[in-house]
Amino acid sequence: MAIIDHVDLRVRDRERAHRFFSVLLPELGLTRVWQGEEWTTYAEPRDGRPDWQRCFVSTTVDAEHTPTKNCVAFQAPSREEVDRLAAVAREAGARNIEGPEPYSEAMPGYYAVFFEDLDGNRFEVCHRMYD
Repeated sequence: MAIIDHVDLRVRDRERAHRFFSVLLPELGLTRVWQGEEWTTYAEPRDGRPDWQRCFVSTTVDAEHTPTKNCVAFQAPSREEVDRLAAVAREAGARNIEGPEPYSEAMPGYYAVFFEDLDGNRFEVCHRMYD
């Protein structure tokens, strides 16, 4: 069972957001794309489940959007994958990148990169190494 059903992000410019997320989200496994006039949705690949049962990230145009300190975190299976996704985020144009590096203040074995999309929405890709 997936814990998160979907994430709905607000963006000021749909095309600019699409350029960013079309680089990043496929690398996180969200390879299917649907677009409306004011929204774009990125979802897991077709695997026999109905579209509404797959985890997805959707962006919706909101010219008044003001980012907050909220953060959406994606889990990576290894530190190397965090490093790779940090490079992908950088290539996509991510801003205010912190890491990737260990964050032992969060917990021992915690390794992450933090960044913002082009509208200031905060993201994290993390790996937790357990003993």
